[in-house]
Amino acid sequence: MPSLLTMHKDVTIYDLARELNLSPATISRGLKKSNAHNNDTVARILRKAEEMGYRHNNFASSLRNRRTQTIGVIVHRMNSYFMATVVAGIEDVARKEGYHIIITQSLEKKELEKTNAQTLFDKRVDGLLISLAFDTTDLAHLEPFFDKHIPVISFDRPLPSDKSACVVIDNYQAAHNAVTHLIEQGCKRIMHIGGNLLRDVYAERLRGYRQSLEDHNIAYAEHLVRLCELNEQDGIDAANYILSLNVRERPDAVFCANDVSAAYCMSRLKERGIKIPEEIAFVGFNNDALSRLIEPKLTTIDNPGYAIGEAAATGLFNVLKGDETALKTNKLVLKSPLLIRASSKRLKK
Repeated sequence: MPSLLTMHKDVTIYDLARELNLSPATISRGLKKSNAHNNDTVARILRKAEEMGYRHNNFASSLRNRRTQTIGVIVHRMNSYFMATVVAGIEDVARKEGYHIIITQSLEKKELEKTNAQTLFDKRVDGLLISLAFDTTDLAHLEPFFDKHIPVISFDRPLPSDKSACVVIDNYQAAHNAVTHLIEQGCKRIMHIGGNLLRDVYAERLRGYRQSLEDHNIAYAEHLVRLCELNEQDGIDAANYILSLNVRERPDAVFCANDVSAAYCMSRLKERGIKIPEEIAFVGFNNDALSRLIEPKLTTIDNPGYAIGEAAATGLFNVLKGDETALKTNKLVLKSPLLIRASSKRLKK
């Protein structure tokens, strides 16, 4: 009795050639819809291929071309609107280039990021796009890519390396603009809810916050800065902390380094009778869909996720096509305007 493996033997171009009485080379070109054949011949080949269940052998092609037509993507988490739009931008560019993508998550853990990097390297991806985990402190796990001249481009959270390019926004200026807007609305005790300072993205947002206070002669207060993972619970915890403060010590505004924590902080404060923005104004970061659903609608920084993913993937493919300047340019900074909505409007025009 034949085994399951022999019963389901893959159809090859040689099988198609025998059936159609054509050469294997003709079949190969026809499957690629080559202009070297008339449309009737191509149509015959494609019909027969579908009829016989022919599948293209990507593995064999990759051995011939020394390309797998695959790029790897490492994200810290896929549970945000921002990251979903980044991946959408990457996917659209990859699809146009005839590439597949393999997406992995580090879940903000450097050890998982290292494992993912090794897996993608072993899969022989042609390039890597990465946004670093919270606690990644060295890039040893990326050295195999650099050694093999496999292009690596980071996005959102840049790599501290001159071997890689990155696509980012100006987090310092965006934060400065956000806090300046709150000050212009009459706020003087502005709280900052930020992320892990090992990542430039959050360190720069804190720096922009502090500089705006200094520029407007407002003293920096340690008790008004909370660093956390910026999840839903952190937003609730920040609200409970605000409520625990003496009324005179409470902030009259909050600048949060993402929209999720800002929204949950706002909701908790509203439950306890705090009026927003009259008593506490809010600015978030990222322009997540949530920022437009919460009431009042959340003022936020537009972090252009789709454009970041699109630019990072385009840069990677430019390198794969032989344009080494795409890596030497090193940094592409995209615009991130402040979107003013009801949560921060304290002054009437």
